Amino acid sequence: MPQTEQRNIVIIGGGIIGCTTAYYLTRHKSYSPSTTKITVLEASAHGVAQGASGKAGGLVAKWAYPREIVDISFPEHVKLAEEHNGTARWGWRTVKCGSWEGIGEDLSREIGTGVGKGGKRKSLEKTLGLDPEPGLSSGSMSRGGHATRVHPHDLNWVKEHLTESYEPMPGATAQVHPYLFTTSMMELSTEKGATLLQGSATSIEREKGQVVGVRYDDPTDHTSKVLPATHVILAAGAWSPCIPPFTNLPISATRAHSVTIHPKPNVTIAPYVLFTEVKLPHGDLVQPEIYARPDNEVYACGPGDDSRLPGNVDDVEVDPAACESVWQHVASISQEFREGTIEKRQACFLPTVSVGGGPIIGEAPQKYGKGVYIATGHTCWGICNAPGTAKVMAELIMDGKIHSGNLKKLAPSRFL
Repeated sequence: MPQTEQRNIVIIGGGIIGCTTAYYLTRHKSYSPSTTKITVLEASAHGVAQGASGKAGGLVAKWAYPREIVDISFPEHVKLAEEHNGTARWGWRTVKCGSWEGIGEDLSREIGTGVGKGGKRKSLEKTLGLDPEPGLSSGSMSRGGHATRVHPHDLNWVKEHLTESYEPMPGATAQVHPYLFTTSMMELSTEKGATLLQGSATSIEREKGQVVGVRYDDPTDHTSKVLPATHVILAAGAWSPCIPPFTNLPISATRAHSVTIHPKPNVTIAPYVLFTEVKLPHGDLVQPEIYARPDNEVYACGPGDDSRLPGNVDDVEVDPAACESVWQHVASISQEFREGTIEKRQACFLPTVSVGGGPIIGEAPQKYGKGVYIATGHTCWGICNAPGTAKVMAELIMDGKIHSGNLKKLAPSRFL
């Protein structure tokens, strides 16, 4: 596309993929606000990062999947943190990470499973795409670490006598606070000319095989309007198949509950991320994930469930009993968590490519028309893989091809 021709880029979805893509578009060498208009269309009345992008754990790992996008994304996370003081702005830091197995203590109360009301247990797909070593337990996250019964000397928030095994992850692991990262990407994008618009996308408009606009419901006057577009990027996460003509996208939704805990002010929590297998006193085995964050905040999430996806991210239901169970699971191995204060009880929906693999990244002209791009289905690794996804989407749109790597395995044509 010649530089003098106007680009109207509409990104459907104000989650981490959409906001980070807006950022990379505004930083592309050929970007100019006079020739390129970028609009992020978000359905929530509360702004961006209201779904999984604001309620996830925030893990960034070199050993994540798929390799094609991780190898692009991890170094981009490092660059973003260096350029914008990510340590202070969105909690960027390296962390130790491993699989922990052990015994949970009796809390003298009934402990639930953590599965939300209205749904059946469903995997969060954390290990999908990983290649575990032969002989490792089914709950292990390792891709080559060495299991040991030795409790890490600096893991100060798990009782040592409860540890049966610990297996460190063999590769660089870092973290961000997902809400702060996503909102920062949007803020940095608007500084360069991008626009955030509230509205629910209802369809895309096409003429002669070319996208020309996005139809959306405007909440300010309750009317249907069309936003002109030369390029449309679908980045609506679990809601992507809810928007015609994308109803045949093989994306399913998994709800996950989580809590954030603040230990007592005089307690310092070592920077660890643990994937756990906790044997509870009554015989159940639970697998909460625990993320120690800066400022002594702790994030913990439980299993997924298959409850119905609501029409809007603002209508996601939180089951208090599921959140209570998640807290009980982690409190059974940590006195610090048991004596801490629960700050948030929340739930979000993760997008999973139901035919396996994913995410889906690329242009889909044969199916949806020229100028239509897809960037969704990132499962639980959306935070990790957002910068890589955004970088290649910016290259596709601004240059017409991907320079950073080979993403043929993730192309929409392979999943449609």
